[in-house]
Amino acid sequence: MSELSINTTQNVKINFKAASVGERIGSYFIDLIIKIAYGIVVYGIFFYWMGMNHFLDNGDMWSVISIILIFYFPIIIYSITMESIFEGQTIGKKLNKIKVVKIDGYQAGFGDYLIRWFFRLIDVSLFYGVIGMITIASNKRGQRLGDMAAGTSVISLKNNINISHTILEEIGNAYVPTYPLVIKLSDNDMRIIKETFLKADATNDYEIISKLVNKIEHVTGIKNQSGNNRDFIRIVLKDYNFYTQNM
Repeated sequence: MSELSINTTQNVKINFKAASVGERIGSYFIDLIIKIAYGIVVYGIFFYWMGMNHFLDNGDMWSVISIILIFYFPIIIYSITMESIFEGQTIGKKLNKIKVVKIDGYQAGFGDYLIRWFFRLIDVSLFYGVIGMITIASNKRGQRLGDMAAGTSVISLKNNINISHTILEEIGNAYVPTYPLVIKLSDNDMRIIKETFLKADATNDYEIISKLVNKIEHVTGIKNQSGNNRDFIRIVLKDYNFYTQNM
């Protein structure tokens, strides 16, 4: 399993484990089973139980093609829909604990998932996925062609970590949050913020801490009310933990 080093916008390197070819193939087959099951259910309900197979036998070619595309369209857009909803994960990826992320460390967006989806035709559909497997195995970041085009990679979430390496912060039952707008940030954003802050705090890198504060203020619209950049980031981390636990 190759090491994936991501440079954040604060010029801090964070190391991840790139998902292996085996993990990605396993996720693909889990998703494939889900799509096949959906196809069987749709066929059984609409084309067998409701008798629409009679229409397929007697309808013109374009009508038949249109009906088939309508019913099986969810299969076609399965991966891009799941990754958009679950922030870089399909059901197969969730079960295998892998996730699509941007190389710059931030959460991938719909445009990135769309590019990856388009390239599935080359990476996955052609030659039984051989092209995708070769590029993943030979690329130091574990990227297929779609990842290269989108600036993404797939990382493993199976690392052994403790609370200092996660977005979690210890807060008491009586904790009162200060910044409700922290919910504009994603889990991935908060993980990067925490890891970047811990490194900068340990080395007294005031410039990085200041840049981090400015970035948080710009993205969320929050204004630092504490007057101390370190205290502000600590409060943001605790507030995010508070709100996500109580949503």
